[in-house]
Amino acid sequence: MTFKAVSFSQASFKKAPIVSLQGQPVLLFNQQHLTLLEALEQKKVSTFSECRNGFCGQCKTKIISGSVSYITEPLVTLEADECLPCCCVPDTDIDLDLSVDGAELVGRAINTKQAQTCNT
Repeated sequence: MTFKAVSFSQASFKKAPIVSLQGQPVLLFNQQHLTLLEALEQKKVSTFSECRNGFCGQCKTKIISGSVSYITEPLVTLEADECLPCCCVPDTDIDLDLSVDGAELVGRAINTKQAQTCNT
């Protein structure tokens, strides 16, 4: 039996960006999400949007860290630390200045044996 060597470039294994709100991880952005706004809404993050096309600027959000790419070029003037979630996707892990109140946060699994040890 012969095996062929298979090689993969690092570019073919791009990690899905983690979206955080004020330092709290909320979601892993993946191909199920068309825009950052859709991903935030799925996790019940309080955001406001009117047009969903980058025209009105109602969803303008401050970026604490990270970067985005635009699907549709926004017509609203943005500062360097702002984005329009309705028409962008994260390029890197991103931390947004949005409230975590009411959002479904990512929980950390705890080992049952560790939990019992901590409770005794």
